Parts: sequence; C-alpha cells; structure tokens
Amino acid sequence: MSGQIITLTRHIIEEQRKYPEATGKFTDLMNDIAFAAKLISYHVNKAGLMEILGETGNVNVQGEVVKKLDVFANETLVKALDHNGHTCVMASEEEEDIISIPEEYPLGKYVVVFDPLDGSSNIDANVSVGTIFSIYNRVSPDGRPGRLEDCLQAGKRQVCAGYVIYGSSTMLVYTTGNGVHGFTLDPSYGEFVLSHPNIRIPKKGKIYSVNESYFEFWDEPIKQYVQYIKQVDGDTNRPMNSRYIGSLVSDFHRNLLYGGIFLYPPSIKAPSGKLRLLYEANPLAFIVEQAGGKAIDGKRRIMDIVPEKLHQRVPLFIGSEDDVKMVEEFIEGKRKLN
Repeated sequence: MSGQIITLTRHIIEEQRKYPEATGKFTDLMNDIAFAAKLISYHVNKAGLMEILGETGNVNVQGEVVKKLDVFANETLVKALDHNGHTCVMASEEEEDIISIPEEYPLGKYVVVFDPLDGSSNIDANVSVGTIFSIYNRVSPDGRPGRLEDCLQAGKRQVCAGYVIYGSSTMLVYTTGNGVHGFTLDPSYGEFVLSHPNIRIPKKGKIYSVNESYFEFWDEPIKQYVQYIKQVDGDTNRPMNSRYIGSLVSDFHRNLLYGGIFLYPPSIKAPSGKLRLLYEANPLAFIVEQAGGKAIDGKRRIMDIVPEKLHQRVPLFIGSEDDVKMVEEFIEGKRKLN
C-alpha cells in the first residue's frame, strides 16, 4: 500500500511473526533501546543550550577524557535497559566491568553491549556522533545474574546489532540477520519510521576512510595499499576518494550507503588497533555482512574472533566486499604496489 508508514515497532513485530516461538520480549527490548536513542538525540541536539557539552574532568577505562554527554548517554541506556526483565547483564565502553542488573529487577535472557556515544571527541565541533549496540542470548544459566562470559561471545553469535546516528536527522539502523533496515526519527510524532529498507552496500566503492596522519606508523602492506588506491588509473576507477570524518558511525554509515572501505589498521603506536571488538567492530561487522559487505582484522573475519576481555581492541577493515578483499590481498602479499 503506497504511502504506508512502517514504524520500528511494527517492523520488528512483523519480522517476529515469522517465528512462532517469539515471545515479544525482543520487541520490548528494541523499544527500550529506541526510547533511549530518542532521549540521547534530544540532548545531543540541545547540548549547547543545556550546558552539557564539554568534559567532566574524569577519564574512562580507555584512558580518554570523558565528555558530559558520554556520561548522560551511558546512564540513559543503562536506566532504559536494566528494569524491564529483558536483560541479564550489560557492558559499556564507558564502564570498566560488566553492568549487573539491580537485585530488585527481574532478569531476562538477553545481553546488551554498547558504545553509548561513539565519536564523542567531535561533539564540541558539532560533528555527527552515534550509539552502537549489540544483543546476544545469554550463555549462563537462566534465572541467575549474568556473568562476564555472557558478554565475551564471538560476534557470529549476535542476535541483533545496530547503531543510531545523530546528524541532520536521527537514524537507527539494525539487523537481526535478515537484512539491514534503516529508520529515521520523525520529530512530528516521535517515532522511528522505515526510510531505508533492505540496505545493500555496493560490491565495490569509490571511498576510502582512514586517518592518514598515521601513515608512517603502518606496516608496509597497508602503506602500499593506500598508495595504490590513490594512483590514477581509469581502467580500475582509481584514485578512490578520501573521506574521513573521524567519527566511526558517521564514516561507516556513509560507506554503507555509498560503498567504500573504512580502515583502522595496526600501527607502531597501536599494534592491536584502536577500536573495540565488542562495542564497535562486532556490531558493525554483523551489519555490513548482512548488507553484502565484509569485515576483517587483516587476518580473520571479525565475527569469528572470540573476545578475551571486555575492552579488547582490534584492527578493522570494513566495507564493500571487493575493497576489503583488495586490502586483504596486500596484507597477505598476493598483491604489491607496482
């Protein structure tokens, strides 16, 4: 039916009807995440007026200065997810340890891990930021508080992954393993409305996103790859266009829609890369694979990696399938700069 409005809730319910065993708990959980996203969106847009821009003076577990909006976004997600009986444990990039559910609240079967405000170093410059989240089924016994092992699961065990980008409009993108769908927040009635059904990333893109200020610290194969894609060659549609915002959600979202590759390779300064496996790499890898793309750490599929700790870092090469395969060939020595 033309002009039909499909909200996030309706879309999830219609998807769940395909599974007779569905209980509606997942729909409720996603509604909680969407509600938190609306609150964060409002405060991001009003940050300058509400005096919550800037730093708290504290440093998070990553050694980064904590922004006031980071704290607000983290608290908003925790409070939205801890009391409705859907979760057994959570983990956040902003918290050193797992986040237990208070004893007075019922426990559920889901595990939620999240980066509450990715790209927050750009907040004061009014650059788009985002929330990244990932959902798993618990592996510890039902009816008991969740444990660390519930959070330390390989990405291939995700039941849902998504992100919210707070930009010129607020958009929520998610997958449950049945394609990738995007919903734009309509401020007139406060609902996420389906705007980008079945997102597919182009097989080959024209955009590469990387912080080239670290060029001299990269391994030689990565240097050669970046030099190669910057060469002029009409037969192979080179050079690729450099687009780097420095906000992972923003860079990833653009490349997902238009095609391309995002790189955060290992370097002398950061041998394990900078991005977090649980909170950033895994959820975005699930999304990009469902959209027809690819995500690796240079040697392995991102979603095959079993995390050993909550804040484990990992190199990341993610985006269009052909672009990721090409950098993989350079890393493996199958291709070299002419």
